[in-house]
Formats: sequence, C-alpha cells, structure tokens
Amino acid sequence: MLKTPAYAVASAKAPLAPYTIERREPGPHDVLIEILYCGVCHSDIHQARDEWGGSIFPMVPGHEIVGRVAQIGREVQKWQVGDTVGVGCFVDSCRQCEACRAGEEQYCERGMSLTYNGYEQDGKTPTYGGYSTRITVDENYVVRIPPGLPLERAAPLLCAGITTYSPLRRFGVTAGSRVAVVGLGGLGHVGVKLAKALGATVTVLSHSPGKRSAALELGADDFVATGDPEAFTAHAGRFDLILDTVSAQHDYNAYLNLLRRDGTMVLVGMPEPAPLSAAPLIVRRRRLTGSLIGGIRELQEMLDFCADHGVVADVEVIPIDKINEAYDRVVRSEVRYRFVIDLASLSGAV
Repeated sequence: MLKTPAYAVASAKAPLAPYTIERREPGPHDVLIEILYCGVCHSDIHQARDEWGGSIFPMVPGHEIVGRVAQIGREVQKWQVGDTVGVGCFVDSCRQCEACRAGEEQYCERGMSLTYNGYEQDGKTPTYGGYSTRITVDENYVVRIPPGLPLERAAPLLCAGITTYSPLRRFGVTAGSRVAVVGLGGLGHVGVKLAKALGATVTVLSHSPGKRSAALELGADDFVATGDPEAFTAHAGRFDLILDTVSAQHDYNAYLNLLRRDGTMVLVGMPEPAPLSAAPLIVRRRRLTGSLIGGIRELQEMLDFCADHGVVADVEVIPIDKINEAYDRVVRSEVRYRFVIDLASLSGAV
C-alpha cells in the first residue's frame, strides 16, 4: 500500500485537516495518478457536512481530478507514464448491467463506485477522493485531458462540465435552440458556455439582478431577473430547454410555463422537494426530467468538445490549507465560479 498525504474530514462538524490515507499499488489494469489539481464542488460540502445523509467518515472529498500518470499496471493498454489525465465522479461500476454496457455507467444498476464517500465494487473498501497527492484507478475509468486545456481550468469540467453537457446533448440542443440556464454558479456558468458553443441562444434566469453583467460576459445573450413579478408572464412559452442548476427550493411550475410546446426542463441541482402541478406539463406537452453526470465515453466527448471550442471553467486556485475558508465562501456564493486546489501545496505534508 502507498501512504498518501491528504486532507480529510473526521465528522460532519469537523473541519478538513491533514490526514494520511493508503492507496493500493497499481494492479494489472490500474494507473497511479499524481494529482495536480482538484476542483471543489458544492456537493463536496454537502457530503463533508452530511447534509444529504449517509456520509462515510473519515472522508477525503474531491471528484474533479486532473493529474499525470506516474505508474501503470503490467496489462494497461490505454495509458503511458506522463499522460495528462482526469478522474471524475466515479471510479468503477459493475460493467455488466444494461446501463454499463450502454456506456451509461453513472446509472449502473448495482451502483457506481463514487470517487469518494463510497465503496469499491467489493462493497467494503472505502473510496477516497482528490484532496490528496495521488490516486489509483482502473484504466477504464480514466479520461484524457486534451492538449490546450489549462489544467486548473479543466478540473471542474470533470463534474460541472459533464453535468451540464450531458443534458444539453441528450435533449438535442443545436444551433438556434433557445436555452435558459437557471442559476449562475459553478454549474450554471459552464452550462452557459457549453450551450453557446453548441450554437444556442442562451438566457440566464437568476433571482440576483446583480449577476446580469457577469452573465453577459460569459456569453449569454440575455438575462432575466426572476425576482421581477412580471418576469414569468413576460417570458412565457419562450424556451425550448431550461437547464435548472439551482439547489435551493424554487417553484418548478413557474419555470415550466417558460417552455414552449414540447419543451423540456432538466434538473441537475438537488433542491428540497417542491410542489408540482400537472397543468404546466399537460397544457403544452412539456417535460420535466433530470440528469446525472455522464458515462466515461461521454465524459471524454465533453472534454474533447471543450478543447475544440475553448470552453473552460472560471476558477480561483487555492492551496489546500485554505480549503475550510473556501467551503465557507462557496456557501456564501463568494467565488466566481469554482475553487480549484493546487495539490503541489500538499506535497510533502503530513
């Protein structure tokens, strides 16, 4: 086993602190990755603070991992030492169910092995994430970071990128599509960039009118302040697709009425339950659906698309010892738009 410096949280009320974990030596099909950068996702905070329930402690968060291959197993075919690679939200799946065979491993019927706060496929070995200096992963659950993508700005694409790219592609966003993005945070700002790169006309919907200039700077064509009592009436029936990235409770019915006939609203945030009326769905044959990240094949497709179109996250790079401050700032919405940890700051620690 490989003793590895990390930052972990010991309980829901504890701060993140230096910790040592053990990574397995690479097996025949494994790669050992030296982690260079790891993004800070809001879901890291939810799980570290056990806000969703079921958290496994001690926990090493982080599922937006970019690094370099340091060692490969004897039968590895896909990677060589020195390759620049990424690891996203999961590190394994059953590989046998219908979803896995379809390349939709995120919907594995047995359950994917989350990059952290989960278990390997044996159901016993806990997984630890990217707030660490290295990680060992099966070669089939690693993706290539294309040349030209700044590594620190590519890291959030491993979650925020695929979370927004997958539904945009799945529900047919192309040139001329009228897309609304609800929320302008870590997910929303990448969603705006991706929708524009796909050729859509993009509107940001936000309760914060002060975000108008930021939305337009990111490439949005329009901005609607949803706190305006006339907003939902003035824009009724306007959009083909609404990408809803908000995790705070809000009125789905009001947003559904902004869709045209046969329009689709996709939830990628996870708010508390909200009332839903059948009427907004029935009267225009609208759809309300959800989407969960993407499979390995689609993750690679997304990264290649981002490289081709110059899509990267807007980030603030921090050393690992600023992580607790960063968590508090995320909760206060004081980052534009993603923190990324420089893991060089952890090398030699612990």
